[in-house]
Amino acid sequence: MKKFVETLKNIWLIEDLRNRILITLLFTAIYRFGSFIVLPGINPDNLAKLREQTSEGLMSLLNMFSGGAFSNASIFALGIMPYISASIVIQLLGVAVPYFQKMQREGESGRRKMNQYTRYLTLVILLFQAPSYLINLKVQAGGALAPTISWTAFMITATIILAAGSMFVLWLGERITDKGIGNGISLLIMVGIIARLPRAIFQEGFSRMTNAAGGGLVFFLIEIAVLLAVVCGSILLVQGTRKIPVQYAKRLVGNQQYGGARQYIPLKLFAANVMPIIFAQALMFIPITLVGYTSVDNATPVMRMLVDHTSWLYNLIFAVLIIAFTYFYTAITLNPTQMAEDMKRNNGFIPGVKPGHDTANYIDQVMSRLTLPGSILLAIIACMPAFAGLLGISTEFAQFFGGTSLLILVGVVLDTLQQVESHLLMRHYDGLLSSGRIRGRSDVSAY
Repeated sequence: MKKFVETLKNIWLIEDLRNRILITLLFTAIYRFGSFIVLPGINPDNLAKLREQTSEGLMSLLNMFSGGAFSNASIFALGIMPYISASIVIQLLGVAVPYFQKMQREGESGRRKMNQYTRYLTLVILLFQAPSYLINLKVQAGGALAPTISWTAFMITATIILAAGSMFVLWLGERITDKGIGNGISLLIMVGIIARLPRAIFQEGFSRMTNAAGGGLVFFLIEIAVLLAVVCGSILLVQGTRKIPVQYAKRLVGNQQYGGARQYIPLKLFAANVMPIIFAQALMFIPITLVGYTSVDNATPVMRMLVDHTSWLYNLIFAVLIIAFTYFYTAITLNPTQMAEDMKRNNGFIPGVKPGHDTANYIDQVMSRLTLPGSILLAIIACMPAFAGLLGISTEFAQFFGGTSLLILVGVVLDTLQQVESHLLMRHYDGLLSSGRIRGRSDVSAY
């Protein structure tokens, strides 16, 4: 406890770090405040059916990602997911289309161009998702709309407001990344998720202790213990690494000797972190868009299974997408050829492996061996809420037993803490943990 208090004091003493944390808190507070601002012309007291619709199934996940803004008919109802969907498309184009491949090789200028294209595509997606959301709002809670407002006028104005709200959330995330601490987009998703955790715990505990068949306090405490065990296991898995030794040859520059030391390339078991599961979840929201956010009672059996996150078909497709995106995201973030060239340029080599092409093949082989079990474990953790639901745990609380919620929470928290620790160590203060550095996304590659 004493070390924790001392660390907080050190954080406050570093002006740059203090300002970054305060800016992050300010922008996240603005985001949370905006999630309760209801669309003009909507009576929030008549949204009971919309809240009931988002209390279970895939709609509950969509509502969780928006921090409850979806069920509140908020100006931030669509949240950050349209941008995530646009990012998936642009990154896929970067693999398949030569024009985008060329932009990826242009460095910072190419990255800015791709970000701009991503924003344009986000607006296009919003122009389709916003009317779908409003149609669903009319079906589920038509009485919430003021009778004096024309539906056509409401559709036009509300679509503009929803699109502007989603783009504003994107702007907040980018500002957090630039001026705050952590990855802004991931942090806003995490804030939306964690805001629902206290309510989920309270409702689950109340249900267990008031329901005669619920198991009482003992069963609830067992659930909490299992949840903590899953969290600890997820942290260990996220931080799991395979270190590749790199030996640097000695060289003389003038009268100074450089090199000769051995370093390591830490390749993570989850090198892609939480991005594959976010991408896969974004694609799994497509069936909801196709049915127009309306009742699925008249939909085909396959469509009903695709919008039910506890069905075997949904979880099978979800797991396959996670495995595929893990390979894809690992391939675009870690380039073995570039790593081999950097080592060769700095007189470095992997003991027992020839520099150049053989080194790139060796790193690629190690990455492939790590990616396969890592992607399978990621898929298993992502599907755990479905198994928790089968055991009688409420849908809202089951979402924290693994799945998207837990992995995002663990990944983003570790990444943010790693950045805080980097600021402390850079200014010669003790890190957050005396046992060693926290391994976040920035430790994926040494180059």
